[in-house]
Amino acid sequence: MSRRRVRLGEQLRRDLSDKIATVVRDPDVGPLSITDVEVTADLWLARVYVAPHGTPEEQERTMTALVRSSSFLRSELARGRRIRRMPELRFLRDDSAEAGSRIEQILKEVLPPGNS
Repeated sequence: MSRRRVRLGEQLRRDLSDKIATVVRDPDVGPLSITDVEVTADLWLARVYVAPHGTPEEQERTMTALVRSSSFLRSELARGRRIRRMPELRFLRDDSAEAGSRIEQILKEVLPPGNS
């Protein structure tokens, strides 16, 4: 991945976290963590990986609200930024932490005590 795409992804991750916390007023957006932002090679799309917190229903409401807010967030991010075209934002759920917890639980059940 090019250095420019990595830098843009990191900057978008930081700015999105800030904008979601301070500018988005949708009550359906619950607590969340933005784990990663991947920008495509043509800089037209940014995949935003989100780990929403709360119950499964709250997590689903948060993801739906983020999709609703994507064009607003995109325009907020474009302000004051010297970029020809702001990438389209696609919000995707990041379940890697949950998957890691499940694997750890399975290993505890399978391995004898003291080997974990």
